[in-house]
Amino acid sequence: MTRAAQLQALSDEDVVVADARSAPKVLRPEFAPEHVLSADLSIHTDLSAVEDEWRRFERNADCTAFQSFDWLSTWQRHIGRRQGITPVIAVGRYAGGETALILPLAVEPRMSGRRLCWLGQNLCDYTGPLLARDFAACASRDRFLEIWRDVLALIRRDPRTRYDWIELEKMPYRIGRQANPFTYLDVALNPSGAHFTRLGDSWEKFYFDKRSSATRRHDRTKRRRLAAFGEVRFASCTDVDDARRTTETLMRQKSRALTRRGISDVFARPGCREFFLDLATNPNTRHLVHISRIEVGTVWAALNLGVVFGDCYYHVVASYEDCELARFGPGALHLRELMAHAIGRGLKRFDFTIGDERYKLEWSDSHLKLCNHVAAATWRGRPASAWAKVRNSIKRFIKQTPAVWRMVNAARSAIGSLRALPR
Repeated sequence: MTRAAQLQALSDEDVVVADARSAPKVLRPEFAPEHVLSADLSIHTDLSAVEDEWRRFERNADCTAFQSFDWLSTWQRHIGRRQGITPVIAVGRYAGGETALILPLAVEPRMSGRRLCWLGQNLCDYTGPLLARDFAACASRDRFLEIWRDVLALIRRDPRTRYDWIELEKMPYRIGRQANPFTYLDVALNPSGAHFTRLGDSWEKFYFDKRSSATRRHDRTKRRRLAAFGEVRFASCTDVDDARRTTETLMRQKSRALTRRGISDVFARPGCREFFLDLATNPNTRHLVHISRIEVGTVWAALNLGVVFGDCYYHVVASYEDCELARFGPGALHLRELMAHAIGRGLKRFDFTIGDERYKLEWSDSHLKLCNHVAAATWRGRPASAWAKVRNSIKRFIKQTPAVWRMVNAARSAIGSLRALPR
């Protein structure tokens, strides 16, 4: 049987059975020798050295938009470089020379030592490897752990990429149709989960299946009330200037909202604004990004920056104008328009990305568990790795205990309101 035929014969159940507390079980067919994982590993600190291979591989690999070359190279250009972060890209190949996996890692200098993490980890909703679609069928648990040990040894060999501890966050238990092999490591659940829904071929049918008649009637009432302020229109940005203006407005709105809620403003971090503006306006990344808004008369009532990758729409950053219109749900209307837009484009999934907000639970039909892996590599990294584990446990307890999470949000909002008072 040819490799293509073998892959076609593998169903979801054949590839992997995933469980949050045990390693995935893999059914492995007999592949030709050239499709057996070899010891051919290479490490690259220059993204341009692997750009061509990475771009070719991501077209068919199992991965998310946050492992695409465009997303991560843009992040490194605007954020990673400023922070002195060194990319550490590991590439593994089959014996026949085909790419088997790419691990977009990085070494980050910190006061407590040097941390090995995923490249772009702080702005990726999902992290992890890019995997050949037959990777789970070709690599047993022991073989992957052997590959991982070899990767770490190669990284430590270079003085520029030596590290004191490993901290890999926000890794899905499942990547595409297969289990994430990093769940073979010692992992703990991330404080947050993620949610997505499968889209159909018709927005009307999808909407009727998801929302009750009473909810649909409520949606219509709110839209009529919005229309009293002016024409209600969904607009996708089609030119660079419009995309820039919309993205700048989105970031201003989002910054104000985060401040009001007492949450650290992500757009105040060095390079973050430039990162999103580059994604939105660079001709090389415009295919990846979808920027849109809900206009009510002359007011940009709700805005969004989404990412389209493969057959999926990723809902990444959303905001709304804090004014009288906000009472009538322009953000909720925008979300419905975005899902209709995704269906119109023939996309199969709408990913609400990381976070357990109520609106995501209302629309999603699938929950994605995320996990972290932390391990010390040197004596200097032991305190940092121990604190990372404790911090993760505390965050998870807070976020997964509704009463505590409500109290924390209320306290943060109170602090944010005080800070917003004129001085």
